[in-house]
Amino acid sequence: METKLVKIHQIEESQEEIEEAAQLIRRGEVVAFPTETVYGLGGNGWKQDAVRKIYEAKGRPSDNPLILHICDMEMIGELAKEVPESAKKAMEHFWPGPMTVILKKSDKVPGCVTGGLDTVAVRMPSDETARELIRRSGVPIAAPSANTSGRPSPTKAEHVWEDLNGKIPMILDGGAVKVGVESTIIDFTVEPPVILRPGRITKKALEDVIGCPSEMNTSMKETDGGVPKAPGMKYKHYAPKARMILVLGSSREKVTEKINELVSEARSRGQRTGVMATDESEAYYQADEVVSVGTRKNMETVMANLYDVLRGFDGRGVEIIYSEGFEGEPLEEAVMNRLVKAAGHEIIRV
Repeated sequence: METKLVKIHQIEESQEEIEEAAQLIRRGEVVAFPTETVYGLGGNGWKQDAVRKIYEAKGRPSDNPLILHICDMEMIGELAKEVPESAKKAMEHFWPGPMTVILKKSDKVPGCVTGGLDTVAVRMPSDETARELIRRSGVPIAAPSANTSGRPSPTKAEHVWEDLNGKIPMILDGGAVKVGVESTIIDFTVEPPVILRPGRITKKALEDVIGCPSEMNTSMKETDGGVPKAPGMKYKHYAPKARMILVLGSSREKVTEKINELVSEARSRGQRTGVMATDESEAYYQADEVVSVGTRKNMETVMANLYDVLRGFDGRGVEIIYSEGFEGEPLEEAVMNRLVKAAGHEIIRV
């Protein structure tokens, strides 16, 4: 299959290109498109064949549920049986934006989208290209991240091209995304609401809007029956090709010292080493490849650069990566959620 890469500039100047993508969606094909979080791989959320093509292109397990993307509030009525008051408050405040809500699904939503669950995940992206594509398609677009399953999510069109060239008919290139990590997922089918995946919208921000406490649960429980309720809960995600180890500690000096010690040991074994550092610590490491992911003074820079840096190590021939951790601040929770999964939960504390 030939993959067409189409650059999107201003929406008004790209109507023909977006309409071409929408026609593919309506026909049951899949298209990669930008959102403010990461690039999505979208298909018609009503068509089982389209959903199957998403799973096939990604190599994604079929019990890993997809998010249905909408362009206006009217579409919610077709997707959900009920919308609790707390969910309404959150949607009115945070949509369009990087928040996914889990609601009781309507009978119209096919089970292949929800991983067989009686709940559905829904999001209204703020990216104008994404919303225009949904509007022109006339259907909710089922979309996970547009990458090979388990790999770091794509934040640029070239990341999508690396993973899916020849597997899908079209990629809409909207440039680098703004947020850089996936949406916050909140389960509103329970009381209190439960955050299943942290993101740009923090626990405190949510509670301030809905006026009640929420809980955090980013891993599966025995009562889930082996079926993840949200993307990213069950399988290894966001991982570079190299082995990755997180190093956490009570002080940055101890972390730096430990990482340099591990780097020295790895190099003595003949391994090519990489360190994912920050602007504040980059100069103190002695690995073959040292890359800053951003500054601790502004965690939004870290979120925006995270996946690009992880993918960059693949192109540098690195065999083992050591990374600093992030703990304490609300946005650091979203970054750590991704790093822990990328490292396969391999963590050293000093």
